[in-house]
Amino acid sequence: MIKELHQKLVEKKISSVELTKQYLKRIKERNSEINAFLSVDEKGALENARKVDQKIAKGKDIGMLEGIPYAVKDNFCVTDGVTTAGSKILENYKAPYDNFVIGKLKKAGAVLLGKTNMDEFAMGTSTENSAYGVVKNPIDLERVAGGSSGGSAAAVSDEQAVWSLGSDTGGSIRCPASFCGTVGMKPTYGRVSRSGIIAMASSYDQIGPFTKSVEDAAIVLDEICGKDSRDNTTIVKEINFLNNLKPEIEGVKIGILKEFLGEDVNPEVKRIIENKIKWAKKNGAEVVDVEIPGIKYSLAVYYLMICSEISSNLARFDGMRYGVQIKADNILDTYLKSREKGLGDEVKRRIILGTYALSAGYKDAYYKKAQQVRDLIKGGFKKVFEEVDLILTPTMMGPAFKIGEKCANPLELYLVDISTVPVNVAMLPAISISAGFASIDGKKLPIGMQLIGPWWQEQSILNTALAFENSSK
Repeated sequence: MIKELHQKLVEKKISSVELTKQYLKRIKERNSEINAFLSVDEKGALENARKVDQKIAKGKDIGMLEGIPYAVKDNFCVTDGVTTAGSKILENYKAPYDNFVIGKLKKAGAVLLGKTNMDEFAMGTSTENSAYGVVKNPIDLERVAGGSSGGSAAAVSDEQAVWSLGSDTGGSIRCPASFCGTVGMKPTYGRVSRSGIIAMASSYDQIGPFTKSVEDAAIVLDEICGKDSRDNTTIVKEINFLNNLKPEIEGVKIGILKEFLGEDVNPEVKRIIENKIKWAKKNGAEVVDVEIPGIKYSLAVYYLMICSEISSNLARFDGMRYGVQIKADNILDTYLKSREKGLGDEVKRRIILGTYALSAGYKDAYYKKAQQVRDLIKGGFKKVFEEVDLILTPTMMGPAFKIGEKCANPLELYLVDISTVPVNVAMLPAISISAGFASIDGKKLPIGMQLIGPWWQEQSILNTALAFENSSK
């Protein structure tokens, strides 16, 4: 889609202003129902689009994303407008600088439409934890869009943006991509800079794109990755993903984790994924069962570690330096009342859990032990990737669930991430693509398939994902 729109801009079959107006119109028509966007910068978007049109009129070359409208999750710091992270405590916060990736995209001439809705501080699987209302799934308005990047996924699924950006800490790109029927890419930790994103769990957070196709994901990834001096986990980009994109299935050795195709999987999801496995075998892939020692502990490791890091990262939101301030008789009461009013229940729950895990006498027993198990899981993946090229799983154990269905039981919501969390624990790259549709309650709901690759092997993931994508056309 991006390549086709780029060509239309170059050939002057459409202007960037016209294209941007189409998407702004769609947002006006649909956002009151979907709630994908928290803010829209119509003036800024059209101004940037005009600059691209002027450049084209002068006969100058434009980049692949130049003049193309996109959206970004509201935990990305952007100087134009407010950055809320889906929280009341930041409802009026204006960032003094742009996120590193946003800065790159501004230089590339991409047209930012606005900021998308999300679970508060990216804590959730359904975007029901947003302080600004739930995001509805465009496929079925009674169902969640997934989380925590639900707004970004819904915007692309509902044609409110050509593509978008989200953050993935435990599945927050891949989950909503699966539920909304889009492509969602979670790069290797360190592939994309985290500088200027409001941190939830610093050793887990990673930025990635939502797109309509695997090719579009390669295009966006080419633009957003690279070395950043403000994030010492980043590396120099050594490959052009789009130029090296080609469908690959023959000779690819694919591992299947039986843990994620067991009794807990929705029968329709299992059927769809097994059909994809059969197709892969038929077309020359070698498919084998694999086991990863310790993977069953991924969810426990993940929630213990992220809650600890949340406790540390969110200490800065105290009503003193930025955000909402509830004035009281003394500094401590101001601090406590500001956090009490400004933070939601799920955020408070995770801060409490994390503070306990890091408290005196418990840090070694909990956080340090979890880090040791994390290393064990990483080692398990490393050993498996000596035998196979990629691992295939369902992205989620079932299709999008109904709004409110799991709210009463936080643990049930946490378990939704069971197949995506291991990727973040091991800091691996993975992609979710649409595998088909399941008929549930008279509705055809999208089902996602996840491909996991070794560290820094996004190209292999994209190439095999493209082959699977082509098989569905």
